[in-house]
Amino acid sequence: MNEWDDQRELEERMRELLAEDAYTIRPSPAPYPAIRRRGLAERRRRVTVTGAALAALAAVPVGAYAVNGGDGARGADTAAPNPSASASRAPAARPSSAPDAPARPATKGQLLDGITFEQAADGLKECLRAEGGPAGSVRDLGRAKDYRIVLALKSTGDSNRPGDGVNVVAVREKPAGFRVVCTLQDGAASGISVSSSDAGPPDAGPVMPDVNGGKLYQQSFPDKGHWKLPFRWGVIGTVEPSVAKVTVSYGDGSTTAALDGTWFVAVGMLNRQVTLAPHIKGYDRTGKLVYDSDTDSTYQRTLP
Repeated sequence: MNEWDDQRELEERMRELLAEDAYTIRPSPAPYPAIRRRGLAERRRRVTVTGAALAALAAVPVGAYAVNGGDGARGADTAAPNPSASASRAPAARPSSAPDAPARPATKGQLLDGITFEQAADGLKECLRAEGGPAGSVRDLGRAKDYRIVLALKSTGDSNRPGDGVNVVAVREKPAGFRVVCTLQDGAASGISVSSSDAGPPDAGPVMPDVNGGKLYQQSFPDKGHWKLPFRWGVIGTVEPSVAKVTVSYGDGSTTAALDGTWFVAVGMLNRQVTLAPHIKGYDRTGKLVYDSDTDSTYQRTLP
């Protein structure tokens, strides 16, 4: 056996000692005494082991094989990782993204006719998928998680749209006052109405009924005077923070609206034919009347 064979044998023995120690449950310090004794013995046999090679082998961290797999990936070992050695570990797993779900309405009374929040959320997703455009396009309506559902109610069919269904109203804050009315029949999207408070007059008061919200409280023009009854209706709009109460009267009923952020939402059941639109009033915290749709020149009081 020549000197090079002796050197290789020494290096292999040193690696075996380190590897055996690394796989123990509680690794002990590196066997420097044994390594040193073996080195001296081999030196007496005139084996040349350079100081650089010995230092490189001794520098291998104890437990390195337990933390890392043979390819450098994180192993199945439970040893605590060394924060200073993050470069030797595989990237941490990215947290799972939250489900694409809209926010809930402020009150349970905004979900009617047995419609659950989960059903309303699924309906909104279906409408945005079917009626929206590609991301970044002018028809891009965003994702469901960008919205808050403020109303879900039965949609009564008429001669223009036969068959009952469901209307889901959802709003988003960017752009401010933006809302969609999603119409579904048999769980499939059958239309979507989009509107924004930007479409309202510049001198709008503290209460502003949705200018395109008529589809929630009226049936089609050809059916005028012959609506299908009873008819579930809804009224939506925006309010300023100074408004503490909104009431809505329609046909033979009156109700107090729910205030959901910057939106008001009112619902009721119509039992007779009508010719006038809902009558909306707003009050401040002192009970003072601050808005009356009867005196709002921009509000269409008579149904078409």
